[in-house]
Amino acid sequence: MTRTQYATFLVAGHFLGVDVLEVQEVLRGQNLTPVPLAPGAVAGLINLRGQIVPALDTRRILRLPARDSGLEPLSVVVRTAQGAVSLQVDEIADVVELDASSFEPPPQNVDAALRELLRGVHKMQDRLLLVLDISRAVDVEPADINDRK
Repeated sequence: MTRTQYATFLVAGHFLGVDVLEVQEVLRGQNLTPVPLAPGAVAGLINLRGQIVPALDTRRILRLPARDSGLEPLSVVVRTAQGAVSLQVDEIADVVELDASSFEPPPQNVDAALRELLRGVHKMQDRLLLVLDISRAVDVEPADINDRK
C-alpha cells in the first residue's frame, strides 16, 4: 500500500498538510518586508539566506479570519514551479505518514473556494487532514484595491 508523508500545520484551527517532499524548510520569526500594491494574500517578502521569497498569508488564501495581532506567524517554505514560497501559518504540527486508502476527494460540504485549493482529505482517527494543493494555493490573483491593507 502506498504511504505518503505530510508536513502538517494549523491555520485558524484547521489541520492542514502538504507532501513533505514539497517542503524546503520551516522558519520562526522572519522579518517581512511589505510589498506595496501586492495582492491581498501577499504578507510581504522574506530574505532567506540571500534569496528573496514571497510570504503568503495562508489565512487570507483560505478566506479565514485574520490572525490576532499578538500571534507571530511561522513560515513553511515550500517549493513550487515558480520557486520557493513561504506560507505563513499559526502553528507547526508533526510529520505524519498516511495510507492512500484513507485519502478522499474534498467533501462537497466544504466551501467551494476552499475545495479548489485542496487535493483531498485524509480521515484520521481523531481529525481530518486537509491536504493543500500547493500549486493552486500559491497562485495568488491580483486583488482589487479594497482587498489591500
